[in-house]
Amino acid sequence: MEFGLTSDQKMMQESLGRTLERVCPLERVRKAADGAAPDVLKAIAELGVTGILVPEEFGGLGLRLLDAALAAEMLGRHVAPVPFIASSVMAPLALLGAGSQAQKERYLPNLATGELIAGVALSEHAAGARAKAGVAAKNGKLSGKALFVLDFAGADIFVVADAFGGLHIVDAEAKGLERTALPTIDATRAIGELNFDAVDAEPLSENPQAALDRMVDAGRVMLAADTLGAGGRMIEKAVDYAKERKQFGRVIGSFQAVKHLCAEMIAELEPCRALIWYAAYAFDEFPDQARRMAAHAKAHTSEVGTFVARTATEVHGGMGFTDLLGLHYWFKRIGFDRQALGGPEKVRHDAAVAQGWVGN
Repeated sequence: MEFGLTSDQKMMQESLGRTLERVCPLERVRKAADGAAPDVLKAIAELGVTGILVPEEFGGLGLRLLDAALAAEMLGRHVAPVPFIASSVMAPLALLGAGSQAQKERYLPNLATGELIAGVALSEHAAGARAKAGVAAKNGKLSGKALFVLDFAGADIFVVADAFGGLHIVDAEAKGLERTALPTIDATRAIGELNFDAVDAEPLSENPQAALDRMVDAGRVMLAADTLGAGGRMIEKAVDYAKERKQFGRVIGSFQAVKHLCAEMIAELEPCRALIWYAAYAFDEFPDQARRMAAHAKAHTSEVGTFVARTATEVHGGMGFTDLLGLHYWFKRIGFDRQALGGPEKVRHDAAVAQGWVGN
């Protein structure tokens, strides 16, 4: 069996990579405020990335999750401070899976163009419940608190999961909604907290539980792909540095110990690509495998990403910890990817549940 990318997929990924190389250098990432860079968002929207999963009838590209994973890899590679996982992947999936025709026609075209930004609040379902967090729905109104809302900054609407798996759309300016930005280690991502006090909400009522599960699975695959891109860039930076930095009259890359560090990083990270590709492929082609494959891809890539981030920093020696090199942007992004939507232990538990090995 041959499993590889089509020429169109390769072209799409290379085109996005070239665009990000031009509009999102490290200097631009440093200046991004609150994890947002509107000019970078505009550039990727012009390529259709914001509507990558939105069907063509609603103005999107109508592509599949594997294509979205290729885009996520590029965004991670360039530590791009733009909304994507929630606004361009999870929110469209919520509308497509649980929204009415009228809701699809109202929201999807603007999500596809990037004119509408959607945050997603479902951390309690993906990462586990936290004390004093959780959202209750009653008579069309939401009350409670949602933590670690993805794509928080600049969001016009939020897709919110209540305690029983129901999905709701909330206007960002709705009366009774309090929004608070949450600082995290990753300055390239905008995360926040929502407090609801009898806030009017629009239910997505077609099949919310199934849509919620697919949102979580897709989000985990995107985070794994993002780590793949970020880790690959860290390895390239480490190898380049090892070829330039001299010690005892020789470049440090000539020392066997440093060679082994670089080779081991590649040997660990590269197999993650096939795992992520298959998880994304299974999401569309083999739904019965989607949950466990997404969990395996995220859990394993999270562990490998942590190893790569630490090792690449060690190859740089003391310089790896300086802001001058900016290596920490990739290091911290990988750290965020590891914990968002469930750390390795939680997603491995979910994989075991999906295979019937343990109870919920």
